[in-house]
Amino acid sequence: MKKTILLLFLSLFFLVVLPHQGNAAASTSKIFLDGEELILPSDVQVTIVNKNVMIPIRVVAENLKFKVDWNQNTRNVKIQQNDKTISLTVDQKQAMVADKQVTLNTAPLILNNTTVVPIRFVSEQMGLNVKWNNKEKIVYLINTDTSKVPNVEPGNGSGNGNPAALTRVTDIQFANNQLVVSMDGESKPVMTTLKNPDRLVVDLPGAVFGDLPQPLNQNMNGKLDVDAYPNVTEVRYSLFKQDPGQVRIVVELNQVKDVQYSQNLIADKLIIDLNVTGDNVATVPVTPVGDSGRKVVVIDPGHGGKDPGTTSITNKPEKEYNLALALKVQALLLNEPDIELVMTRDGDTYPTRPERVRLANQLNADVFVSIHGNNVESSPQATGTETFYYQRSSSKELANIIHQRLVKAMGLKDRGVKNGNLEVIRDTTMAAVLLEVGFLSNVIDEELMSSDVVQMKAAQAIADGIKEYLGIN
Repeated sequence: MKKTILLLFLSLFFLVVLPHQGNAAASTSKIFLDGEELILPSDVQVTIVNKNVMIPIRVVAENLKFKVDWNQNTRNVKIQQNDKTISLTVDQKQAMVADKQVTLNTAPLILNNTTVVPIRFVSEQMGLNVKWNNKEKIVYLINTDTSKVPNVEPGNGSGNGNPAALTRVTDIQFANNQLVVSMDGESKPVMTTLKNPDRLVVDLPGAVFGDLPQPLNQNMNGKLDVDAYPNVTEVRYSLFKQDPGQVRIVVELNQVKDVQYSQNLIADKLIIDLNVTGDNVATVPVTPVGDSGRKVVVIDPGHGGKDPGTTSITNKPEKEYNLALALKVQALLLNEPDIELVMTRDGDTYPTRPERVRLANQLNADVFVSIHGNNVESSPQATGTETFYYQRSSSKELANIIHQRLVKAMGLKDRGVKNGNLEVIRDTTMAAVLLEVGFLSNVIDEELMSSDVVQMKAAQAIADGIKEYLGIN
């Protein structure tokens, strides 16, 4: 509860500070929450309005995890935390705290297209205390259980964290509605969805930035280029806390009706799949790769969404096995600088077979690999791994290479490489194979296919087979 109140106080503080016309003064102030400096986004400034500190409402929501609702028509902001509710309206000094009307010293404002609110009022209503060091221009946010302002020099952490023990974020990518974060250690992500605007906030506790290929500004903030994605306004990242370290990534969305996500932590990569529906929804754009010099690999997890595929002996849908294995293959191939990887689906969605074929052909892909599970309900003793190709010699070569490795990884009966008249390998124009990894109708096969350890071995076999076919060391 103390931590929640603390976060609330911090968010409120951020809301309070912003410039207002002739009465506003920008500042390079720092903010400390119980002795720990808050790392603000580069576009957020502490501002003084009529001697009141003001801050944008989005900072309140993202940093303190309050529920913030913005009504564009009435220009009303409602801030909620547990059973506490504050209602503020732009340019009005009258506010509501629960069912009681109160008068503010300074009304909320819209500055530079951003709504800002007074931090002292919001924080104190939420049970926090605010101290202002005018000489150093430092705001101290303090839990009411704290008896005095912490004796902390600005810029120095108060914790005892060991920098050597921190996980380092080494890469952040966003493609095909998928956020991929590479790390050199472990950090259990904390996921939060926020409204107005719709955002997915990913916090990585115990993490700092390593040698990122993306640029960071002097405030340890950065952004990704997401112009190709109509439903994503911005992907920004920052060092949210210095001591102990905490990296925050915010995916801000545009005109969405619903946001769903799933996450997988595979090896050293956090993979977050966004399933977004909204007014701007369109086929996921694919960055042109023809001039990149890299080989284009399309991984196709069979079935998905409304098409569950077959059902395992333990009554689980095939689509789940296919996706779990495909995501592990993806995690491995994302490490390959000579491969441009594309997924036909990265969540529980259903691209039709013609759509999967069309995607691969439009990309002029070099390799297409479709991942499936087999089933013969009438013969539960049926077991083994088999691989299909269609006529083309390039497909047969790819099938032989992957099959040999996959059989060894799975340890199941070798059912051979076969010529099959299947749409996704028949109508694609590149080397294409369909893998039947094992029989979901067989107790032993299904158990192996469900094992994370065996899945990783199978994924490594598939990835190594693709690299061998492409001549990549």
